[in-house]
Amino acid sequence: MIFRQLFDSVSGTYSYLLASRRGGEALIIDPVLEKVERYLQLVNELDLKLVKAVDTHLHADHITGLGALRDRTHCVTVMGEQTKADVVSMRLADGDKLAIEGLALDVIYTPGHTDDSYSFILPDRVFTGDTLLIRGTGRTDFQNGDPRQQYESIFGRLLKLPDETLIFPAHDYKGETVSTIAEEKAFNPRLQVKSVDEYVEIMNNLKLANPKMMDVAVPANMKVGLHQDEIAGRGWSVTADEALAIVGRPDVALIDLRESAERERHGVIPGAIHLPYPRLQENIAAGGMLNELARSTSKQLLFYCAFGERSAMAVQAAQDVGIANARHIQGGIDAWRKAGGPLLR
Repeated sequence: MIFRQLFDSVSGTYSYLLASRRGGEALIIDPVLEKVERYLQLVNELDLKLVKAVDTHLHADHITGLGALRDRTHCVTVMGEQTKADVVSMRLADGDKLAIEGLALDVIYTPGHTDDSYSFILPDRVFTGDTLLIRGTGRTDFQNGDPRQQYESIFGRLLKLPDETLIFPAHDYKGETVSTIAEEKAFNPRLQVKSVDEYVEIMNNLKLANPKMMDVAVPANMKVGLHQDEIAGRGWSVTADEALAIVGRPDVALIDLRESAERERHGVIPGAIHLPYPRLQENIAAGGMLNELARSTSKQLLFYCAFGERSAMAVQAAQDVGIANARHIQGGIDAWRKAGGPLLR
């Protein structure tokens, strides 16, 4: 496995680049906007293809790199389903898998620091975001934080992982880089409590100042979505209501860009062809299935995904290679469902 821990000294943020092999797919956890060029340089040096950019939660102390990485690499942006961010390509829930070629991380919901906090687990390590830090825990006094929820996330879930599990947090301010479950059980001062009430008492009396960037970072991080209005302005999108009128027509090929797990969980629009977003380029290239379909028939290619972000990027990519009859459902299957569109499960 390729694993790189990257540090932003201004915000004290750790970001993590993972891949199963050189030349393969990669994902990055908790990227910082100001470090995007460094991430892309490293991705290039290691001959990787960045396919997913993930935030463990909505950060208050730095502006996320999710949007910039999506715009530069067309990667999928990922957060938990509780996020207040306007649009991310994929929303995960407890029990899901965060998967790329050769790697699959278990997804667990670990609220408390914020109400959208998640942790991601590999067999030998866990990425804890700001839920469990090295010799500390994330504050719980803003963004719907809750010390009781955090106690359960830590004691009920994270500390039940094997003692030798490596802990990689999203932040550190003392120069620590890694710990283990056993170390934190033994030496983390906030975990030496006898009850949830004692933990709540500690967390409610920290009296910390707000992060310096909070008033800038939180609003910015809630607006990371691709501007789908730009695609609509070019005439390349249809609303969910408009889609209801044309889906099923013989001159429309409906293409579902989501991953299999998303389809199983949220349902499928009847008649859709499943072509996951990571395979888009091969399908729209000369000789690819969608390229041939568009050129040999008069069918309109109608893409959709979860919230419209992947499908908007797909339309732009298709138009760029000359597939002029490509459109997408603005707002994705989320908008389709809200419009009363039928779903197969």
